[in-house]
Amino acid sequence: MKSKCISTVLIVALGVALAAPAKAQGGKIGYSGPVVGPIVGAVAALVVVVLVAIHYSKKRSVTGCVTSGTNGTSITDEKDRQIYALSGNTTAIKPGDRMKVQGKKVKSKGADKTLGWEAKDVTKDFGVCQP
Repeated sequence: MKSKCISTVLIVALGVALAAPAKAQGGKIGYSGPVVGPIVGAVAALVVVVLVAIHYSKKRSVTGCVTSGTNGTSITDEKDRQIYALSGNTTAIKPGDRMKVQGKKVKSKGADKTLGWEAKDVTKDFGVCQP
């Protein structure tokens, strides 16, 4: 959500900066003003690079109680109450504990369309889940 807001503001700012009225040249041939095109292009490229860097530098994590069931280990996110099937590096994940797990969402390839979480690391173990 934050990156959408930032990109919208940058697009509006670029639009306002480029909306300057045209001036008559008064018989002169050629352009004698500053080189605006390459400057705007460089600024736009820099904005894109910064937005991509911010997007990929975010550490994505989920915090919740880990449970073990017939379909494997899962975690219930405390924020949105979504249940994610855990995969990836699950060696440090203990069922029955409340944990913060770093990783990313994965799409289910099966017909059941369950949400998945590919764990990369356990950021924090808070201990036993409270009922």
